[in-house]
Formats: sequence, C-alpha cells, structure tokens
Amino acid sequence: MQYKYRFVAGLLLFPAVTTCFGASAGREKTTFQTSREWRPSIDNRADAVMVYGVGGNPSDRSKRIPFEDRVKSWRDRGYTVHFMTGIAWGEYGDYFTGKWDGHWHLDEGQVTEKGDTIWHGRMVPYIVPSKNFLKYLKEKHVKRVIDAGIDAIYMEEPEFWMGGGYSAAFKREWQEYYGFPWRPQHESPENTYLSNKLKYYLYYRALEDVFTYAKEYGRSKGMNVRCYVPTHSLVNYSSWQIVSPEASLASMSCVDGYIAQVWTGTSREPTFYNGLRKERVFENAFLEYGSMESMTRPTGRKMYFLTDPIEDWPRDWADYKKNYEATFTAQLLYPMIADYEVMPWPERIYEGLYKTCAACDTKEKIPRFYSTQMQVMVNTLNDMPLSENRVNGSQGVGVLMSNSLMFQRFPTFEGYSDPQFSSFYGQTLPLLKRGIPVGTVHIENVGYPDTWKDLKVLVMSYSNMKPMKEEFHRHIAQWVKQGGTLIYCGKDADPYQSVMEWWNTGGNASKAPSMHLFEQLGLPSTEPQTGEYAAGKGKVYVLREEPMDFVMRSGGDAAYFSLVKKAFEEQPGAGQLETKNHLYLERGPYVIASVMDESVSSEPLALSGTFVDLFDPELPVLHAKTVRVGEQAFLYDVKKVTDRSKPLTLCSAARIYEEKATKNSYSFVAKAPIETSNAMRIYLPSKPKKVRANGAAGDYTWDEASHTCLLKFENNPDGVAVNIQF
Repeated sequence: MQYKYRFVAGLLLFPAVTTCFGASAGREKTTFQTSREWRPSIDNRADAVMVYGVGGNPSDRSKRIPFEDRVKSWRDRGYTVHFMTGIAWGEYGDYFTGKWDGHWHLDEGQVTEKGDTIWHGRMVPYIVPSKNFLKYLKEKHVKRVIDAGIDAIYMEEPEFWMGGGYSAAFKREWQEYYGFPWRPQHESPENTYLSNKLKYYLYYRALEDVFTYAKEYGRSKGMNVRCYVPTHSLVNYSSWQIVSPEASLASMSCVDGYIAQVWTGTSREPTFYNGLRKERVFENAFLEYGSMESMTRPTGRKMYFLTDPIEDWPRDWADYKKNYEATFTAQLLYPMIADYEVMPWPERIYEGLYKTCAACDTKEKIPRFYSTQMQVMVNTLNDMPLSENRVNGSQGVGVLMSNSLMFQRFPTFEGYSDPQFSSFYGQTLPLLKRGIPVGTVHIENVGYPDTWKDLKVLVMSYSNMKPMKEEFHRHIAQWVKQGGTLIYCGKDADPYQSVMEWWNTGGNASKAPSMHLFEQLGLPSTEPQTGEYAAGKGKVYVLREEPMDFVMRSGGDAAYFSLVKKAFEEQPGAGQLETKNHLYLERGPYVIASVMDESVSSEPLALSGTFVDLFDPELPVLHAKTVRVGEQAFLYDVKKVTDRSKPLTLCSAARIYEEKATKNSYSFVAKAPIETSNAMRIYLPSKPKKVRANGAAGDYTWDEASHTCLLKFENNPDGVAVNIQF
C-alpha cells in the first residue's frame, strides 16, 4: 500500500480454474506490514507481521537491516513472519541497473503517450512485468524468502496505469500476445480496449507464474507456501485509472486469498451525488469493501480487510481520526469477514510527524489520546467474531460489476466520458444513501451458485463495462427465468459497444452486448425501450437513461429509485423497500452504526443500553448514545456478557496474554508499543479490593452500574503484569 504517482489524463478466455498447486486456509486472524526490524515503538501485537521486501521498502530511505535479521527480530518476539513485496514496483534496483544479468532494464517501465516513465519513486518505475523480470523476482526474492522459512507470500498491487502502454517493453508484449503490431491506445476506443486488456493479462500471467513457482519450490522443501494478493478494490482501481486482474485471480488455485486495501486515501476520492462532487468516505469505503467481499465469497478464498489510522497524504491528526473511524466502521459492517490487516507501516503511524491541526505548521507524533483509541480499535479486531447477523435494512439488491470497468476509463474519446466513475456510483449511491445495504455482484462469479443466494433484484449496465465471456449471459438469463428481477440501465451509446469482441464475431452479430443478453432472455425485441418485460418466471425492467446522470444531476435518481422500489416490492415475500439514513449491525458484543448525510432525513440515531464507547479513549460507560448525521459509532454492549460470575476484559489498548481467573482474582499480562497509554475496561463480578500493575497500585475507577473497572497505565512491549483482587 503506497501513494500512487497518478497521471490524470472480449476479455481473455481464462480457464475457470488454473491448475497450480493446492493451498490450505490461512491460520492468522490479524497481521500488519512493515519494512523495519522489530522495535519497541511499533510492537502492535497482531498475530503475524509481513516483513516488507528483501531489500526493504523503496519509500523508506533509512538504514537498511538485512532481510534475515529483520525476520529474526520479529520471530524472537513471538510473531509469525510472512513476506510482502510489490509485483508492479519495488526495491529492484539490481534488476534495472544491470547488476543481476548485466543488462539495463529501465526500458521496462510503464510509459505514457508523452514518453514519460511512470515512477513510483527514484529509480523505481512501475513495471511492464516481462518474463525476464519475473525470472529475477523468483530467483532473487521468492527463493530467498522461502529459504528463510517463510510460508506465506504477499505480492501486492499488480498495477498497470491506464495512461501507460507506450514503452518498448509493452510493444513487444503486444506483438507476442495479439500477433500484430502495437497500436497507440489514444487513437481509438478499440485500441484502448485492446491495450487495457493486455495490461490486465500481463499481471494475471505474472501472479500465476510467481505463485506457481513459490508453491513448487516450497513443496521441494516440504513446505506448503500460501500466496496472497494485497490489492485495491475494483471500485478504486477503476476510479483511479489503473488496470489489475482483480476478480479473475479468485479462480486461480495458486491464489489463497487477498488483502482488501481500502483506507482513507482510496475512500476519500470525491464522488458525485445529487449533482454535488465531494468526499463521501464512509459510503465509498462501504462500497469498496463490499466489492472485495463479493469478489471472493463464492470462491471461498480468504480475505483480510485493511484500514489505516493515517494515510499516504500528509494531513492533520484530526482528519486522520475522523476518516479512520469512517473506514473502520465500514469494514465491520461485513460480518462474514473477520480477518484483518490492522495497519500498514506502523513505523510511520507511531514515529511519523504530522500536523496538529489543518491550519497549523507544527507537527508532532501521534497524540496519546489517538494512539490509545487506535489500539483499542485494533485489539477489538483480534476478538471480532464472524456473525450471521446482517446490516439492518432491505436485503437482496445487487449491482453488477466486471473487471472490464477498468477497460474504458482512460483515455476519453469524443462522445464518451465517465467523470469520477459516476456510472458505477449512479447505480449504487442512490440506494446506499437511502439506507439500503446494496451489494455488488461480480459478473466473473455468475457461474457460482452462491453468487445468486438471497439476491432479489440485480441492477446492471453496459455503459461503463462490457461482458467478457458469452457464458455470463447464459447464467444471468437462467437466474431471471427462474424468478429473478433484472434492471438494465443505459442507452448503449458509448463507443466501446462496437469494439471487436465475442458478441460481434464468431457467428454473433449483435451491435451491442445487451442485445445478446436480451435475446437470451427471450425478450420480444433485442433493442427494448424503457419498460417492463416478462422473462420466464422473472422480470426485466429497461431504463434507457445513463447511470451517471442519476448522480451528476440534482434529483437525477428519482426515476431510477422508483424503479428499484417497484422491482423489489413485486418480488414474492420481499416486503416493502425500507429507506432510512443509517446502517446498523450487532456483531457479537459489538454494536456498529453509521448515520449518513444527504439521506432521507437528518434525524440522529438514538441507542439505549449499557455500552462502552470504543471510539472514545476514555472508554466511558454510556446508557444512551446519539449518533449524529455524518458520524459513526462503535460500542461494546456490556449486557452481552453472558457469564456474570467471571472477570472479562471487554476492551483494551494493549493485547492481553496469560489470563488467569479464580473465584476472587484476575491476572494477566498486557503488551503494547512503548510510549503509548493503555486504557482498558474490565468486567468484574464485584468491586475490586486491590489492583496492581507491575507491582504498583493501579490507576482505576469503578462503575457500579456496569460492574466494570477502568484501568490505566503506561504500555510496555515486554508486558505489564496486572493483578486484581475482588
């Protein structure tokens, strides 16, 4: 996860499953990434650490510690050690400068139309992943990592900028792949489509090659090597004009899972809604996490969700805190995911200097109140349960996505543009803003039966994406004919409708891909106008409006939402489509809520009970919580404590080890980074008589109503021994 050096300016017929070597599910629940050796200031006590880069992180110019020494330093502290590095960029200077094979390879960087290399940093280009580069990556990096006894490898951010595609290396790959000379992508929509399709393939091939090698080499040493892809969401890559394999990787047996790289930096990308362009961090994060969850759910791959207490751009601590709460809340609203990357780069979180306020020039390290709050939040992730509960609201409305969303974003051509990725947000934000927990459905997954589970209404458009295989339409049509409801939006007027693809070649003669779908559905016309049509036991609604207009015009979503409401409520047993201004979920003892602005009302959400406020570093006990518009809440419901005869740590800014409980005592060891303050709320059967922390009298207060003790002390990574007599 790094800051992107941004330049503004029929898919491959992969087999359903690529045969590499089988994999086992990951064992770790929480993890983080760092390029540094263990230090007391960054010892956040997740289950595992992803040590970054054989040569470190190219963004980190500090004195480098040898890779094996960094690994040992974390193992000596009890961590499971994994490995992460970039596959599109990294500390690979020995490759680019010829030290590896005697040849310079800077010509393998991604290059823009103007001839500029797209750099990730000094002497670190974004790479056109040639077979020679992959050979280097395997021999010089992957082999060394496995030899160090590491059995989990994370190849992050397989990224090809849409603005790239002009280098000699890319032209060579074009000729080999297509069998005809390279074509400049800016000259036509078809060239753009072909160019982005090739970029997509190159990183699919790269990951398949590297992961297959890792598993084979691991097997030769008696190891089962697990392989993961940390990646931004399809929503973000499409918005930021980056091409990546995304959903296609989920059907590769050599891919064990993903990290959903969603954080303030991705989620604060401005969007349009009701004609207004602005940041909508919570809503964007909710859609980003949702696209990642739906991408892997039918395949059974492991998914970690990432959040970042700060972000790549330098801002002030209040900004970081506000947006961290928004993205953190969004991730918790997916109760089917319970594995997390709790933070990237703890060295910059704990040791970096950032502004004390937006208008200030002064900078300081993370304030104690924020590090306490952050560590309380992080430690809940070690305890966060899976849950069969669902976010409140009408379930069963999904919006179709495809990897080809990344194929027609850049460059733009006369007669077609999609400002701020508004065609996607036009289908999703009008629902989410009304409190409907809209899901996303990946067209690449329509062949999996689980994809259709509980889905009542599917919204789709080919205005900003195209179907990559003919068989997708067969699965969609089958679902509709069995009783599903499909809403198709769009005029099919963009120039990508006529690119040379399967729907207009090989015996197919459809002018647009939707015409083929409508034919499969048995509609009386393959170019239906706005209206309602029967298809077997199901229905098809056609709305000949462009989805981007739903959000780019004030009030532009009225007809669209009315249609979704009608389609939903006509589904047998669906009931009324509920609208509200918030999302709410109970997950084990945790209560998660967010109240949105620009919604159906400006009323706050009022909650009553006995709660510990986990967004407040003082961990107060509340009997009422008001969540205002634009705010989120994260609470521990004390009433969910089932065994009132036993002590229990409810929340803590340190991780708890060596717990021991007797009839009248409770002891444990608390570990967390140095120079941070612990606050913890502990349930006790009765009021404590004595509290000791490392032998000294403990700083505590008692709340009789909740039977909880608030205990505070300074953290230590070596541990603080606590003993409570009650």
